[in-house]
Amino acid sequence: MAKHIVLIHGAWQGSWSFDLIKPLLIERGWQVHALDLPGNGHHPDPTIEVSLRSYSQYVFDYIHALGEKVFLLGHSGGGITISQVAEMIPDRIHALIYLVGMMLPSGMTFLELKQLCEARFPGQSFEGISPYLKFSEAGKISEVTEEGVIKIFLQDYPMLEAAGLARNFTAQTETGRDLRLSLSPEHYGRVQRIYIEALQDQSLNIKMQRLMQQLSPGAEIYTVDTGHVPQVIVPEQVVEMIERTQQKYNVI
Repeated sequence: MAKHIVLIHGAWQGSWSFDLIKPLLIERGWQVHALDLPGNGHHPDPTIEVSLRSYSQYVFDYIHALGEKVFLLGHSGGGITISQVAEMIPDRIHALIYLVGMMLPSGMTFLELKQLCEARFPGQSFEGISPYLKFSEAGKISEVTEEGVIKIFLQDYPMLEAAGLARNFTAQTETGRDLRLSLSPEHYGRVQRIYIEALQDQSLNIKMQRLMQQLSPGAEIYTVDTGHVPQVIVPEQVVEMIERTQQKYNVI
């Protein structure tokens, strides 16, 4: 049986964000499927509906066409999409891997999580990337400034290389970020979960990551000492964690 892994990117990004781990996974015998979500990635199409429904249906259709079970990894905001896909097709997923992902509980948006963090940890900032966003079309479309990529997403990467990656980031409609999950114990609750937390994350503060772990208990936790994009900073370590997950569930 082939080892299939489907990789889902976060906001303003695309399949390119996994370029450093893809060859490492292929060397280890994985069939790697790095997707660009509808209306996102390098070729955003403003005519495409951008919503949790369109995101999850796109990934659902891709997995269905493969005809085999997969490991499903979501980085950052991609975590919301993989959760909803697990609700749709739990029997087609070996395990969910949240790479500093938004492992939100059913019914909660990221904004509501942020507000809960502010209430629980008064005096601490959970602004993350927000001060570095530019908006157009009456606030309907956002994009990240180069300064924001360097300071918040890739503060632990050499500045010149981070600036180069910043050019890959694309604009995104805000409907692609304001997502509310609908999950059930009978479907999503049956799927094994791994959460890779990042201690130095400036976008999803470690307190925010650990609050999500508390609100959605049951995930096995791995830890990396990086910022928000471990697949760029420590690609070998991320791949080892994926391999460990595969071995845990005896997929060969």
